[in-house]
Amino acid sequence: MEGSEEHGETSKAPLSRGVSKGVFILDVILRFVAIIGTLASAIAMGTTNQTLPFFTQFIRFKAQYSDLPTLTFFVVANSIVCAYLILSLPLSIVHVIRSRAKYSRLILIFFDAAMLALVTAGASAAAAIVYLAHKGNARANWLAICQQFDSFCERISGSLIGSFAAMVVLVLLIFLSAIALARR
Repeated sequence: MEGSEEHGETSKAPLSRGVSKGVFILDVILRFVAIIGTLASAIAMGTTNQTLPFFTQFIRFKAQYSDLPTLTFFVVANSIVCAYLILSLPLSIVHVIRSRAKYSRLILIFFDAAMLALVTAGASAAAAIVYLAHKGNARANWLAICQQFDSFCERISGSLIGSFAAMVVLVLLIFLSAIALARR
């Protein structure tokens, strides 16, 4: 009877290592997805501008992301998170090779949570500005500018998608790391 229990435990060990390796490979893949999301969001927002003529060709109205500090914060936040994710890739790859690394996994959880907070702050602030650009605010006497600057508004709205996707991926990364630590 004891021999069968020992045999059962040894047969689970390779399966457990295979699952752990799969979790770490998923971690690397999710980091690549988050890099693409944050980089695309920063580039899309950072290159957004539109110019409209007003009465004559010499007088023009111009809308740029840098006109609003909130959108500038969005670009900076996404750039910082993207740089962090690129720098964390080697550490994540080390976890595929050495799955027993515990302290570096804790460090990744801590910094992943900090980057989640940063990207959430940037995306939420930018989403509020995008909402005002689309709807305006009658009480504050702010007019909706998206009726005139439609291309500008489409780009800033689209850039939010990658940032919110990166938020979801960072939450998944934190859960994956916590699960990997709990299995130790």
